[in-house]
Amino acid sequence: MNEINVGLARVTGGVTAAKGFKASGVAAGLKRNGQLDLALIVSEVPASVAGVYTTNLVKAAPLELTRQRVSLGTARAVIVNAGNANACTGTRGIPDAQAMAAAAAKGLAIPEEQVLVASTGVIGVPLPVEKIVNAVSAAVAALSRENHTSAAQAIMTTDLVPKECAVQLEIQNSTVTIGGMAKGSGMIHPNMATMLGFITTDAAISSEVLQLALKQAVDDSFNMITVDGDTSTNDMVLVLANGQAGNPEIKPDTEDYRRFCSGLTRVCTELAKMIARDGEGATKLIEVQVKGAPTRRDARLAARAVVGSNLFKAAVFGRDANWGRILCALGYSGAHFDPSQADIFIGHVQVAKDGGAVVFDEAKATEMLSQDPVQVLVDLKAGSHTATAWGCDLTYEYVRINGSYRT
Repeated sequence: MNEINVGLARVTGGVTAAKGFKASGVAAGLKRNGQLDLALIVSEVPASVAGVYTTNLVKAAPLELTRQRVSLGTARAVIVNAGNANACTGTRGIPDAQAMAAAAAKGLAIPEEQVLVASTGVIGVPLPVEKIVNAVSAAVAALSRENHTSAAQAIMTTDLVPKECAVQLEIQNSTVTIGGMAKGSGMIHPNMATMLGFITTDAAISSEVLQLALKQAVDDSFNMITVDGDTSTNDMVLVLANGQAGNPEIKPDTEDYRRFCSGLTRVCTELAKMIARDGEGATKLIEVQVKGAPTRRDARLAARAVVGSNLFKAAVFGRDANWGRILCALGYSGAHFDPSQADIFIGHVQVAKDGGAVVFDEAKATEMLSQDPVQVLVDLKAGSHTATAWGCDLTYEYVRINGSYRT
């Protein structure tokens, strides 16, 4: 649904903008630089819960534990650590994830199965879970609606900035708030979830309907970003809905549902764009819109291929209007179209028409490639479907960061 018609309003507060949620971020000693590395999100009452997860066959222990608990339908808290992924750690992985949850449950005086767990960081290194257990009391003591940014900072790894977003909308005379935080900078590619995302809302909605809404929102947001073509082992997006807004329970295939989905998609999209813009070593966001595709699938394939092309990403970094790399990516995307009909624009400068060269102002094109974001429009002239994907330029700094990630 069009966001103008829905009447979405951007608000502050991130993951604690919705009623009945608190958060905190503390230093547990997992990061070598002593920065915040343990986050806690808590709902005052049991909340409906939904989740989507990485498609990587190699899945981290906290993800496996969380997926089991999400299937129960309700949760009260999420505990998240950065600095260590607790992935590929053998038989101790699950017990360590359980120990994190147990410590949070004890500190909050809630059932252990009501605590979800997430981890991010280096793979293949045993989790120093005792550091987390020892820091839980501090995380519980720091819980407040004001500490949303501390929580967002505590889940960062190579991220340069915390990522937060929140919106409000009206559902049957009740003000519903949806807020969230995310982390992600490298190993980002659209195969869900490609990062960590935590979203909270005070809407009244069942876990089953929330799952439908989340999948729809993720398909149009987190599944349309790429940084480097890698899909990680720990990645998930979780949504908790505690019903504190007082609206009638949202049912599928209703106007209320469509309004809620618009708000959820807005939050997911804004967080996704923040992740793409903060790609490791990136200097600018790339936004690729494909229109005129014969099907939605074709539009999505085409947009994702262009924004994921390392050759084009490098050209953006060098401010080189090499439109042939865009057409090349369209050609291997799997989308159905006639290459002799495709038009390509960089910003407002048309650089190709009907699949061939046109005379254009190189200086203007360079100016468009110096913008942030760099916007690319492709018209396939083969139908009525549209899709947008986001990514970032590929720089020398990306190689430097990933050449020494463990050290």
